[in-house]
Amino acid sequence: MIRFSNVSKTYDNGTEALKNVDLEIADGEFVFIVGASGAGKSTLIKLLLREEVPSSGAIEVNGYTVNRLKRRQIPGFRRSLGVVFQDFRLIPTMNVYDNVAFALRVTNVSTRDIRRRVPYILSLVGLASKARCKMNELSGGEQQRVALARALVNNPKLIIADEPTGNIDPELSYEIVDLLNEINKVGTTVVMVTHEHDLVAQFNRRVITIDNGSVVADDADWGQR
Repeated sequence: MIRFSNVSKTYDNGTEALKNVDLEIADGEFVFIVGASGAGKSTLIKLLLREEVPSSGAIEVNGYTVNRLKRRQIPGFRRSLGVVFQDFRLIPTMNVYDNVAFALRVTNVSTRDIRRRVPYILSLVGLASKARCKMNELSGGEQQRVALARALVNNPKLIIADEPTGNIDPELSYEIVDLLNEINKVGTTVVMVTHEHDLVAQFNRRVITIDNGSVVADDADWGQR
């Protein structure tokens, strides 16, 4: 469950990034968040990840009141999330297997469990045959699949995808969203931020539109127009 209750965010330079946002996303939903550059999408993601705190209002994610988290609680909270970024954020000196395993090693998961979990996740995203490849041997779409595998390997309740198709071509973009769609079908909540309206229109999912820091539309039938 994600709940924003009257959330506003004003930065120190006076920029009002979000204004009185109220929204609720239920467990198991797939939601697109769309809007032009500067609309407030990036701030919303930063608040979800507790990279920023709201100027006013309250945010609940996965049972946590995010704006009240103590510093020591933040790592545990973030482990309940899987995050996929536009720029992949992979480690170029590591191969595919180790990039995904890294997300488990930093949380002290046993070697036995890593050896069981990582091949399963790589198979899920269609990269079983690429486990020993380095990042420079992969296409952009394959690198994004590695990033998605890394986000999934901790079995998170919620996947946050921040412009995950921004650096890949349209055909691969569809494949990535279709893969997120399949992941959602097994119960994982997916929130995807994008500016690609043509891509969103191919999936009949709820669409929240942000403009000038405010939610201006919340449409479950957007893709059916």
